[in-house]
Amino acid sequence: MANKYLPIGISVVTRSCLVVGGGAVALRKVETLLDYETRVTVIAPKPEAKIEYHAKMGRVELIAREYTSPEAGKYGLVIAASSDAYVNKEVYKDAIAARVPVNVVDNPLLCDFVFPAITKRDCLTVAVSTDGQAPFLAGFLREFLDGIFPDRWSRIAGYAGKFRRMVMKEGPKEAEKRQLCLERFLKADWKALLKDKDEEAIKAELRNWLKE
Repeated sequence: MANKYLPIGISVVTRSCLVVGGGAVALRKVETLLDYETRVTVIAPKPEAKIEYHAKMGRVELIAREYTSPEAGKYGLVIAASSDAYVNKEVYKDAIAARVPVNVVDNPLLCDFVFPAITKRDCLTVAVSTDGQAPFLAGFLREFLDGIFPDRWSRIAGYAGKFRRMVMKEGPKEAEKRQLCLERFLKADWKALLKDKDEEAIKAELRNWLKE
């Protein structure tokens, strides 16, 4: 029976993450993890040159050898991306035994979690998942999301987080009036604001939206 995955967000800042494998797929997983400010260890006897580069730059810890059971259990999150199916299964067993979340690439039946296709703009993340059954479809749909959320959404998302904090700290106390503040933000012509106003003018606009 195919697994079904609950879509959640998880912080990996305080988790040590292990990637077993050193090929192109492992590299993609490593670079995804690095985007989320976590500590990454790679175990691989013959890693890709770019993994070696990340290690040289201090971004990952590289252990250039074969995986040794049951070391996956010492980490907070594990990805098995070896080209050897036997190694991947050993990593999976070790992680499960230690109750560590594990992903085995291209094998949804051996995954506690899967990587969705994502479009990320600052604090805004829009994800598409097919429960690991058809990742090519998720990747295809991500292209539509990239079009729906062009680069300016990074700035909009950043301002949204800032404005919410302003509302909570400086805005009206009544819940209904706070909601009106947020609606002003959502109804604004952000395309024009970002094009025509500088940083200080936009901040002034945000402060105006706090008024009751």
